Amino acid sequence: MNSKEIITIRGEGATADVDHGLIAPRPKTLHDTGLELEYSCDLVCKHLLAGGGITLDQLCTRLMLPGSVIEEVINHLRQDAKVEVLGVALEQTGLRYNLTERGRASALDAHLRSGYLGPAPITLNQYIEIVGQQSVHNRQVSSEMVDRVFEEVVIDSSIKDQLGLAMNSGRAVFVYGPPGSGKTYLTSKLSKVFADTVLIPHAIVVRDTTIAIFDPLMHRAIGAFRRKDDLTLASGHDLRLVHCERPVVVVGGELTDDMLDIQFDTAEKTYTAPLQLKANNGVFIIDDMGRQKVPPEAIFNRWIVPMEEKSDYLSIGAGRHFVVPFDEVLIFSTNLHPLDLADEAFLRRIGYKIKFDNLREDQYREIWRQECRDRRVACHEDAIDFVVNGLHSEHQTPMAACHPRDLINIATDYTVYAGQPREITKEHIQLAWDNYFVRIST
Repeated sequence: MNSKEIITIRGEGATADVDHGLIAPRPKTLHDTGLELEYSCDLVCKHLLAGGGITLDQLCTRLMLPGSVIEEVINHLRQDAKVEVLGVALEQTGLRYNLTERGRASALDAHLRSGYLGPAPITLNQYIEIVGQQSVHNRQVSSEMVDRVFEEVVIDSSIKDQLGLAMNSGRAVFVYGPPGSGKTYLTSKLSKVFADTVLIPHAIVVRDTTIAIFDPLMHRAIGAFRRKDDLTLASGHDLRLVHCERPVVVVGGELTDDMLDIQFDTAEKTYTAPLQLKANNGVFIIDDMGRQKVPPEAIFNRWIVPMEEKSDYLSIGAGRHFVVPFDEVLIFSTNLHPLDLADEAFLRRIGYKIKFDNLREDQYREIWRQECRDRRVACHEDAIDFVVNGLHSEHQTPMAACHPRDLINIATDYTVYAGQPREITKEHIQLAWDNYFVRIST
């Protein structure tokens, strides 16, 4: 590998070359990490307390730091009589290190102050710099890029263009329309417009407080970490950060105001980043606006400063506040009319208001065909005619984008249950319709 780590990404957007080694160079010394010696010693001691007699290689893997950095910390701990050398175990190579009684007391004290036990964090200043270099607002979106992302998606060209323009604007977006019209599905694909990837830190340290950011439920890592190939190399990016796709964070009716602040686990003594911090350099979708326990006004007011200043103000308790970048495409999505949720003064702060409607007949038929192909289910045109001209027309039910998927799923459930071929007939569709829609007796 060259001194630069060039990764070619071929995704749904255009091809891009990303030099992660320049964005976050791999540290060679403790000074390069930006971490204080005392903090680093506490973290190494906690890992030794948890792992027992472990080798330098194992410490490097746990902390995601090169051996040269770990050796600096170990040497200091040995001079301070907190670490001892155990020798080489039969099944391992390399010296093993363990805590002395003095080191064990120090590790227990460190654990009482902070329960964080993971890869070494980066500093807040480093994080601000890295987010700025990866800013989602510094990437220009063209109509060709948007067309490529939605190439196999049934979507109105006007909505597609509005979404593309919104990505370039750097402003918040408000999408609204009837349930099942595809709002969440289509907006969640927006990050795929960019072919590049980003680096997400495992954690950041603010003063002496460690805040975990990387979340495997929300961040999709690219490739897998390989100890031999990755950590021992002098080149490449800082492995305290994870190479990921641009994040897409979606939260719906379960949203509460405390989810937008730093979470502190009193039992574990650990801090976790709020949702918007995990969404940095990507897309943050607040779905089902108006369904939360928190009043819509409170949610909207929370974003006035971040939307205007591109910065967010967070607290870690005891009056300790700090500022982080707010670098994401913020999308509000609702089934309700915008004026039922916010006044005109607030809506003016939002750059784009995009209305999603129910489908035209030709769009609805095409989605039926796509869903059948994707699920490898035989569904003839006469069955689709029955859905459109029979059921929807008879019951005066608007054609929503979610209907084909949901009805096909129920119909195929029946074919499996009955031991029949994967073919959808009119009878299967009628059964699915009767189970899917609520019927009110008069």
